[in-house]
Amino acid sequence: MSRDSLRGPVRGWMTGAADALVCLVWAAGVWVALHLQAAPALRAVALFVHLAALILGLGAVQTIDYYGLLWLLGRRSLRQVLDFTGPLHVLVWSGLAGMVISGAVLGLDPASAATRVKLGLVLLVALNGVHAYALHRSLAGQTGGQVDKRLLVRAAISVVVSQAGWWGAAAIGFLNSQG
Repeated sequence: MSRDSLRGPVRGWMTGAADALVCLVWAAGVWVALHLQAAPALRAVALFVHLAALILGLGAVQTIDYYGLLWLLGRRSLRQVLDFTGPLHVLVWSGLAGMVISGAVLGLDPASAATRVKLGLVLLVALNGVHAYALHRSLAGQTGGQVDKRLLVRAAISVVVSQAGWWGAAAIGFLNSQG
């Protein structure tokens, strides 16, 4: 059996394991948020960290998507986009992790439908991030000038899910902070 013939199953297993880890971390964050009563000073620090993490994560997502758009418009090569955006995945995950950790300290209202939607969006964004990373690797493996149409469709779906999830969660967080 060749090394290349193992890539698909191994990548599939790794993506599945990453999905499971994301779900576990998300569930732990929700559990902590439901059981932790933070002091007002700690809540103030957590709110600052939450906003800083939002800026970091969403800013990196916007940059990745902008470079993808430049590629679609023919202003950047696929190689340029992949080389530039690859390191940004660390910033996206750092921002998302910071938001989950600080969000757990901020607490949540499980009776609120908006809060439940926000939690779902956060999980959706994280799972989409796992698949976006796998997509990045698949695009990097493309040879020649033409990109497989299935990868383009996956990329478009990933961008829409990412934008809707990040902006939706941010909007709900803002609305929840007003009441």
